[in-house]
Amino acid sequence: MLNWLPWEGLWLALRPDFAALVLTRALLGSQSAGDALVQETLRSILDRSVAVNTSLSPRVALYKACHEVWSRRPHGGESGVSPTDHRLQKLGATSRVALLLTAMEGFSFAEASSILSVTLDEVEAQVVAAQREIDAQLATRVLIIEDEWVIALDLKTLVTELGHDVVGVAPTRTKALELARQGDFGLVLADIQLADGSSGIDAVTDILESFNVPVIFITAFPDRLLTGERPEPTYLITKPFLSENVKATIAQALFFHEARTEPTARIA
Repeated sequence: MLNWLPWEGLWLALRPDFAALVLTRALLGSQSAGDALVQETLRSILDRSVAVNTSLSPRVALYKACHEVWSRRPHGGESGVSPTDHRLQKLGATSRVALLLTAMEGFSFAEASSILSVTLDEVEAQVVAAQREIDAQLATRVLIIEDEWVIALDLKTLVTELGHDVVGVAPTRTKALELARQGDFGLVLADIQLADGSSGIDAVTDILESFNVPVIFITAFPDRLLTGERPEPTYLITKPFLSENVKATIAQALFFHEARTEPTARIA
């Protein structure tokens, strides 16, 4: 066992902002499923049912172990599955992981090839194929909750480049609810600290009481969300962000969201 592993394993188990939590939540589409995979990986490392490659950096080795544990699980093949599962089967699990590792977690193609145990050319092909397929499948309207207009403009540009429309940009909770009342959107991008001191978290909570849409938090204060004291976001991006990270996370959030619904209640 690596000398750093006992301390590292304990650190990973205790810290709520372990980066792999973000990846596995995005990979599996929910907080609970992603967190369970990380816990299973840690147990497998500690009981040595998964070997840790000592020739790799600790971060790459841990992600490789996590991928090995995940790969042992059955993927696809069920009948009567949800629209999300059909999309998963169509895209291919390895291509999706390659996209998340490179675009969302910032691994190089060489590092991703080590994690996935495939060639560099295969990783490159998988990333291109995954992004093209997801972009072709999913188009929606996006509500942006962001008080910094330079960042809001960047997000609006990224969203448009992906083929989506922007409902509007809300710098405050009040404006966010005003735009939400229009009802025609399928994704929310939200900061948590807004212009008038109001909370993007509160705005999103109000919106989700009436609308079934995925939410991506984009914030400079991730610790305010990753507290372990309440349900945590499946999709979280830390500022400053990379455009590739945002694009990949948007695609993944829409990919996993099973249904866009009309409001179940009016926003007061």
